[in-house]
Amino acid sequence: MKTQPELYRELPSVDDLLHSSAIAELAMQEGQTAVADACRAVLSRLRGEIGEGYLDSDKLKLALSDISNAVRQELTRVLGYSLRPVINATGVILHTNLGRAPIAQSAFEHIRETAGAYSNLEFDIEAGERGKRDVHVDRLFRKLLSEDSAELRSAGQPRAAVPTPTAHTGEGAHSTPPASSAAQGRLRTSTSTIVVNNNAAAVLLALNTLAEGGEVIVSRGELVEIGGSFRIPDVMSKSGAVLREVGTTNRTRVSDYEKAINDRTRLLLRVHRSNFEITGFTEQPSVAELVALARKRNVPLLEDLGSGALFDLAQVGIQNEPGVLDSLRGGVDVVTYSGDKLLGGPQAGLISGREDLVKKMRSNSLFRALRVDKLIYAALEATLLAYVKRDYNAVPTLRMMQTPKADITRRAEALAKSIQSQKLRAELLDGESLLGGGSAPSSTLPTTVLALTCYSLSANELAARLRVSDPPVIARVEEGKVLLDLRTVFPEQDKVLTQVLVNAAAV
Repeated sequence: MKTQPELYRELPSVDDLLHSSAIAELAMQEGQTAVADACRAVLSRLRGEIGEGYLDSDKLKLALSDISNAVRQELTRVLGYSLRPVINATGVILHTNLGRAPIAQSAFEHIRETAGAYSNLEFDIEAGERGKRDVHVDRLFRKLLSEDSAELRSAGQPRAAVPTPTAHTGEGAHSTPPASSAAQGRLRTSTSTIVVNNNAAAVLLALNTLAEGGEVIVSRGELVEIGGSFRIPDVMSKSGAVLREVGTTNRTRVSDYEKAINDRTRLLLRVHRSNFEITGFTEQPSVAELVALARKRNVPLLEDLGSGALFDLAQVGIQNEPGVLDSLRGGVDVVTYSGDKLLGGPQAGLISGREDLVKKMRSNSLFRALRVDKLIYAALEATLLAYVKRDYNAVPTLRMMQTPKADITRRAEALAKSIQSQKLRAELLDGESLLGGGSAPSSTLPTTVLALTCYSLSANELAARLRVSDPPVIARVEEGKVLLDLRTVFPEQDKVLTQVLVNAAAV
């Protein structure tokens, strides 16, 4: 048996590899430098395996016989895209780790048309002078958040649910009054919208503009932490505003806000609990109560909706998820929300509200640091146009939410039939899909899941094989089975998914 020093001496040099015919041809295609780096990486890996005792003389000989292929694979790994498409079979529609909302086809087309050439991003064509980039979407937001839109939606068109207090079930709990019909029925005509890079940036800009150096009053029960360990108090601190907590974790009354108002108060803040719920002995002021207090004390009311829906989620059975239009109709001065969650568009932070307040934010130098580029404006404009046309099926997120369980069942049955074999067993089970993305945490959509059992692999092993397939398939593992929810799998992906499942089960 050869010693480790003897095995090391059998490794070729980088120069030797580069002069071999297969590697030399690869260098002609991909460039000498990149191929040389790939050779070094492969040789380094072999040295490590020799040092760990994984390679003996026979195994090393086998590895060296295929070293040109190993270099090619290393080159593909290094020069290939790290960001790649996956098949989301988890049933979580707004899966934060998988890119949240898939954007509409029309958004792709609009990006290609405008970003692949020059555009009028900041140019007023009619006047022949410099323009403002946010006009391209502000006009659509004005239409969607206008009186006409409100009247159409209240007449039977999709309308976002009015936010209501959390159900009170604990001892001594009592309900808070709903928003008054008068407050709900009016929507200011001077509503404006600006766009920044995400909702945290929207909250930061709003707080910095409206409350820097002053106090912002917020309930202790609303000091949330969102994904990535970003906390509302931290964002507020960075904005230059001073946090003034009122109430308790589970119970806050409008009187708590009123008692805290002083000559340093600049803003009342309401934060939607988008990723958790407080139940039992609870109380939370309604939007109407806070609006009334804000008017009485002449202090603006800012609401951070987080997700922010322009579509009536009650239409798909999801209740009590606040909508942008209802907050504005209820009298909230400024609303912040995300573009890549319930809206179903690209990542963006949206600020809608009183035109005078939004104008101040637009003039803030911080706005330029947080603004978005032409790609986001193009994708957002296309998404909003689908809303204006009421073509909700054009927005993948909305289409997935509206897909009936029966449609998912039919696809699951066909898929199960095509993959059933001696190695792979598939059965259909009732399940639940989630909105995800910190939206309506306790709400689910009825679905049918495909439960897979592989006779030669454990559930975790099968799930791992699916993740390293091409394309990767991301599924759930529960009770010793791999679960696939086709609600979040595009129908055109069914054929590819079938082949991936068959290949993964093969041993």
